[in-house]
Amino acid sequence: MIVNLENMATFGVAGNFTGHLEQAGEASDFTNVKTVEAKAPKAVFPTFIKGAATVTPAFLGIFPFDSQKIIFPKGESKLQIEPECAIVCDVTWDNGKVVALKPILFSASNDCSIRKEGAKKISQKKNWGPSSKGFADNAIAIDSFDEKGILNKYRIASFLVRDGVVHPYGEDSAVRDYSYIYQTLIEWLIEKFNHQLNEGPAEEINAYLNEAGCPKQVMVSIGATRYTDFGEHNFLQDGDKAVVVVYPEDKYSKEDIIKGVENNSLNDKAVSVLCQKVVL
Repeated sequence: MIVNLENMATFGVAGNFTGHLEQAGEASDFTNVKTVEAKAPKAVFPTFIKGAATVTPAFLGIFPFDSQKIIFPKGESKLQIEPECAIVCDVTWDNGKVVALKPILFSASNDCSIRKEGAKKISQKKNWGPSSKGFADNAIAIDSFDEKGILNKYRIASFLVRDGVVHPYGEDSAVRDYSYIYQTLIEWLIEKFNHQLNEGPAEEINAYLNEAGCPKQVMVSIGATRYTDFGEHNFLQDGDKAVVVVYPEDKYSKEDIIKGVENNSLNDKAVSVLCQKVVL
């Protein structure tokens, strides 16, 4: 199922897989961020807010998603795939506050990020213009967003294809192993959408959402997996392919997925595949 993100507000979640921020060299950015428990994600951050004007930084109004390519940001050198599962949610509003989120679809996502010193907000490393992020064309319907639902059997795998060689980039990880998932994640997102403050690397999301006219749907990439050793130490280059696959573990093995990437044969509608070529 193809999803049009242009009428939604889109977000990412920072720190929802233990160890990822440390690998990305970003743990120090969150030193002063207080969480309700040690394993809780650190913040929700915006990647696209339609209608960004006076409250929302203007760059967030540029649509960044492309399912075919990533345009390398000028003047930067350290660009990494952020392999994630993304969810699309219907939003219920009451007097400018989010009161309910209903996940309806999920997809493979590349919350691609620039690794650079001095960026004050997470979003400044996420949206550098058109074709800076990825969301797979094949989104899959969610039956129920809990342990009994479809997502509980899905895994996230990612690869960098360079000179025809497929390199595992992120650790093959189960969606159920996110630090916050299902109802815990939904409650956390609602709280952050309504009450997150403009502090440190975080931003006041509720003001952005209200300026956008309280969108009826949001897309949230719910967190990047930990990197393999290759992924941690190898940044994207011109001509690379960035691949993120969200697949059902009861139907495919890790080896099946690697072979499918090698052969470009992952055509099953039960699998969400994002393949982006890196271009300068």
